[in-house]
Amino acid sequence: MGENIKNLNQQNHVKTKEFAFYLAAIFFYTMMTGIVGSYRQAYLVNVLALSDNQVSFYNGFLSIAGFIMSFVYAIIIDNHKISKRGKFIPIVNAIAIPIGLVTILLFYTPEGLAGTLLMIYLITIGMLHGACTSLGNAINLVSYVVSPNNKERDKVISFRSISSAVGNSAPLVVVLVIGLIIDKVSPDNPNKEYLEYIIGASLISVIGTIITLMGMRFLKERITYSEEKKNPLVGFIDVVKNKYAWIIIISETLKNFRGIANYMGPFLAAALLGGTDKFLLFGLPTGIGTAVGMLVINALLKKFNSKQLYIASGIYSVTVNVAAFVIGYSYFKTGTGILQILFIVFLFLIGLQFGASNLLPSMFQADVLEDIELQTKGKRLDAALPFVIGVGTMISGTVATVLSPQILYGEGSIIGYIQPTKLVPDPVQSEETKIAMLFFYTIFHGIMMFLAGVPFIFYKLTGKTKGEVHEKVLKQREELESVKNA
Repeated sequence: MGENIKNLNQQNHVKTKEFAFYLAAIFFYTMMTGIVGSYRQAYLVNVLALSDNQVSFYNGFLSIAGFIMSFVYAIIIDNHKISKRGKFIPIVNAIAIPIGLVTILLFYTPEGLAGTLLMIYLITIGMLHGACTSLGNAINLVSYVVSPNNKERDKVISFRSISSAVGNSAPLVVVLVIGLIIDKVSPDNPNKEYLEYIIGASLISVIGTIITLMGMRFLKERITYSEEKKNPLVGFIDVVKNKYAWIIIISETLKNFRGIANYMGPFLAAALLGGTDKFLLFGLPTGIGTAVGMLVINALLKKFNSKQLYIASGIYSVTVNVAAFVIGYSYFKTGTGILQILFIVFLFLIGLQFGASNLLPSMFQADVLEDIELQTKGKRLDAALPFVIGVGTMISGTVATVLSPQILYGEGSIIGYIQPTKLVPDPVQSEETKIAMLFFYTIFHGIMMFLAGVPFIFYKLTGKTKGEVHEKVLKQREELESVKNA
């Protein structure tokens, strides 16, 4: 038995073809979620011209209601019958087409809807999208179970995160190209921003659905599950009892306040560069930095453990974001072109920290799942853990999404952003407005990332401890497999 465990922990299990198709599926799936994350709020504010109170209500309602429903989704994911294809792959196959359709509907609003009917429509589509993405997250969870070799598993998680980061930024390119085509075919089109979003969402959704389904054909899950039927609520209690899970919960709760910073991105691009489609010039250097940052983290993991790197990345984040703000502020005051170029360079440097914040939490969660699996004699709580983490992120995320419109625009707002209208599609924003948006986009973001690293001072599931837990889990799985085949 000992020799078999050693082989499982050393040999590679994931074939090259399987790995490549999985990364392609992740890339295109994340493009579908990425266009929503990048442009949905701009669609509500600039295209539908909703008030700050309407957007705050919409965001708050979806955040709270979506979290409540995610409780049901977590139970479904962790407790449905395991098929020959595994635990997660069948869910992704079932949800791929619905998420593509709903992504398009998020950028389409029937003419004539207003007031209460409009809000009911928007909330209904938003709820459907929340259901699809909650279940669709199974595509990310697959990376936790493709290999019993934890080094190979971490490699798959790493490249999954890189592919996801690039896919998340790819819609910025799509929308920009569509905007350039519209400018050439129909200059001064008053519906340009709407057309950018609906055409972009349609293209991304059709291609994304097809590639996601293709990618699932070649995937294989290789983890043995305990099939003992238990009260699903006990799983959530098992997560809450784990001390390492609490460190992740606190960290992710603090990190999720950065939603206020992310919210400002398209509007800052519109104020500085003349349109939300130009958000690419912000998102691309940050996205490239994110991908490079993940590669750097992978290399540094050979010399430092994940805990050390995450804490260090928080310190780095607040430092580089403050520097970016100083450069941007100086540009507003002087208009010197070299400062604009230098600011873009610093967006790349900010992206390096995104590499750590996107990659390392996935590794932490994979390790905590194994610790819980060991303590519970074989239960895999792949969805219960993210749900419990989601309690904190729901609170901070709701606060962020409700406050962001109030901070950005409307009577009494801190920033004072002027909404576009058909008569004035590109309103001139004041210098104070630009500086305020820049503060939230940089310094506020850096502070949140620094605070997210602080709880990991108390995290011990690294190095030797992590290795010991993994070997015990492999032994436990082998015993479960023996009982199952007896």
